[in-house]
Amino acid sequence: MALALVLNSGSSSIKFQLVDPANHATDDPFVSGLVEQIGEKMGRIILKIEGEKVVKEAPIADHSEGLSMSFDLMTEHGCGPSQVDIIAVGHRVVHGGILFSAPELITDEIVEMIRDLIPLAPLHNPANIDGIEVARRILPDVPHVAVFDTGFFHSLPPAAALYAINKDVAAEYGVRRYGFHGTSHEYVSSRVVDLMDKPIEEINIITFHLGNGASMAAVQGGVAVDTSMGMTPLAGLVMGTRTGDIDPGVVFHLARNANMSIDEIDNLMNKKSGVKGLSGVNDFRELHQMIEDGDQDAWSAYNIYIHQLRRYLGSYMVALGRVDCLVFTAGVGENAHFVREDALAGLEMYGIKVDPERNKLPNDGPRLISTDDSAVKVFVIPTNEELAIARYAAKFAE
Repeated sequence: MALALVLNSGSSSIKFQLVDPANHATDDPFVSGLVEQIGEKMGRIILKIEGEKVVKEAPIADHSEGLSMSFDLMTEHGCGPSQVDIIAVGHRVVHGGILFSAPELITDEIVEMIRDLIPLAPLHNPANIDGIEVARRILPDVPHVAVFDTGFFHSLPPAAALYAINKDVAAEYGVRRYGFHGTSHEYVSSRVVDLMDKPIEEINIITFHLGNGASMAAVQGGVAVDTSMGMTPLAGLVMGTRTGDIDPGVVFHLARNANMSIDEIDNLMNKKSGVKGLSGVNDFRELHQMIEDGDQDAWSAYNIYIHQLRRYLGSYMVALGRVDCLVFTAGVGENAHFVREDALAGLEMYGIKVDPERNKLPNDGPRLISTDDSAVKVFVIPTNEELAIARYAAKFAE
């Protein structure tokens, strides 16, 4: 079986999967793994091999050691790199700037170009590069492919991509809308073709990627024309711990009146705000229970979250002119039926009719949740970014 290794390298962790690129979206990966607490006194490797869980705890000095230890553990269980047919490695890279609009075969030159983009993603791109360099050393004889979160939004028209800031400053420092979660938005958009029996060129779609990070996109004929995240993943929808859209003057106000540093404001807006900042939790199951128990902060946080979803939905309906379907995906989008219900409540005059019973069905693959007579079809489509990255990578091995 020909497999692709998919790597998502973070600052202190590595997520990876061995995926059969020919699999259907609902199939589980052959192997999935997580290396966490890299550089701390004690680290941990968690593997799932054909559904069986294996855990190893040990100090893990760096990404190189973490990946090597993972491969050794896989070898002990008969699925190491020399025991299976790895044809390519796909690397998730968060920021491709304006340089990268499609997956790229990784060379030394490409690595340096990704390195040059670190100022746009200082928390993510350095870790992505670490994973690339480690994997290229360990697996030097297969193609390595970079797949960029921002790539799908390279097509944004200037009206959606550019900010009303001095154009010379914007050009010098790369200030513009890049968008994120692109692999997910592109993947679920492509799955709509099977559900609507129309070519993608004839379908206008609004996608909701709702997880701890959240974003929406307007997709016209398979091409992204707008998205909610901006130069960074902080913009747009209210998220688990991020503010989403906020008056930029708040930054100046906090700096001047609360004596907060830029780093403190960054931490506040990225890690201590959003649903958690308003309610104390960012798990929607807990939030829903708190609302049921009468917690007013939880109710307020939820209403602000839903309000922002509806605001973007309305703007994207206008931007597209005609909407054929809506797609919900990611952890909250796939599993929180009450979010879907409330986000689309009272929109029958716009041709959006959710079937309450269909909407409450458990998450079990792509499904229709609108009524049969709804002019705008509403789907829940589980995202599978790893499978999408694996397929991109496998193309370079052909």
